[in-house]
Amino acid sequence: MWQPEPGWLAVPGGSGTSTVGVWRTVVGDQAVVVKRLARPVDGDPPELSDPRHPAYWRRGADVLAGGLVDATPGLRASGQAAVEEDDEGITLTEVWVEDAANSGLFVARSLGRFAGTTLGGPALARDQLRVRMARVERAGGWRTLARTTVADVAEHLWGRRTALLAELDALPQVPQHGDPTPANLRGRDGDDVVAVDWGSLGHGPVGADLGYYSLQAREELEPLVEAYLLGLPPALATAEEVRHGARLTAVLTALNRAEWALARVAGGEGALAGKYRHPAVAPHLRALQRQFPSIEALLAS
Repeated sequence: MWQPEPGWLAVPGGSGTSTVGVWRTVVGDQAVVVKRLARPVDGDPPELSDPRHPAYWRRGADVLAGGLVDATPGLRASGQAAVEEDDEGITLTEVWVEDAANSGLFVARSLGRFAGTTLGGPALARDQLRVRMARVERAGGWRTLARTTVADVAEHLWGRRTALLAELDALPQVPQHGDPTPANLRGRDGDDVVAVDWGSLGHGPVGADLGYYSLQAREELEPLVEAYLLGLPPALATAEEVRHGARLTAVLTALNRAEWALARVAGGEGALAGKYRHPAVAPHLRALQRQFPSIEALLAS
């Protein structure tokens, strides 16, 4: 049975269903990060074995082993990775990417440049937001949000979710990282962001990666959109298409996260409103509050 080596330091990251853990260590004089992926077994969710599903278990390993994003513009991998496979799973060893404290505007421009590239290769993810919305639907929808002050807005947008996802489908579909958090877009080499955790790499609506990233960015959405457009090839999409893709992705994701956070604490003692400051809830509610201008724009459309 595979086990991490003594002395490896566990680090945050790799929240996917197939991820056993992530560790930092040193090989020779090089700092590296080791990620262990578990091969699906009988009884595991079928999507882990579906090459087109965002949760496909081995996508991150295949992307790095094939060098698919070693030289892509705007966003790329470090280009230094080892992939070892055995009967139980895969061990990924990558060079440790130092935090370059990238600004949101630099990241946004880089995401736009990456959206203009062409990705080949098998097993790229599709329908990421649709999959997440379906998961929420199976859990009962935004039923905890229905007990909050955003109940009317949540009900209206939930009722329109099929149409909103169709609007995203109608936008130009471009390459996307799939999990563009600041923690995953940490490095820098010249004009490119050096990114990690490529397990959700695929295609999605133009602006979607930007909207997802904006949930944790310091900057407001509009300057991020302008920076994204500076990197995006001009004939690929209009400014309004980028803005719409980013808004929809950010709003629906923020509502999903707020529902998830509130549902986890809703069963405890006391009124729900008294739990808004819970440390596991407050960041998601603040992120949702930042989306109010985008929500107003969607309601007016």
